[in-house]
Amino acid sequence: QLQLVESGGGFVQAGDSLSLSCTVSGRSDGAYALGWFRQAPGKKREFVIGISPSGSNRAFGEPVSGRRFAISRDNARNTALLQMNSLKPDDTAVYYCAAAFVSSDVNVIFPEQYKYWGQGTQVTVSS
Repeated sequence: QLQLVESGGGFVQAGDSLSLSCTVSGRSDGAYALGWFRQAPGKKREFVIGISPSGSNRAFGEPVSGRRFAISRDNARNTALLQMNSLKPDDTAVYYCAAAFVSSDVNVIFPEQYKYWGQGTQVTVSS
């Protein structure tokens, strides 16, 4: 079992940067892929960015065109960081951190593959 808690959401202006943090508890070996998803009102939950257990491999979802977002993880501290730059009003959504146990150093991009989810944190970008 894993428990995930996101933090760092808030209200920012277009063009600003914001960092979201995900703290994972319940297992300390880091043998899970991590991903960030987001869901805007009336829209489906979409994959934003992911990182493999070792941190060597990353996957980028459609919202991260131009690589405005970056992800990192610290397995010693069981945390993951989502760095968001050049934010746009379209980035407004609830952002979720998710974890999935995997047997190799791969990314996971589909929400149904993730078993563990945080409660989400709101990010609002004003124009």
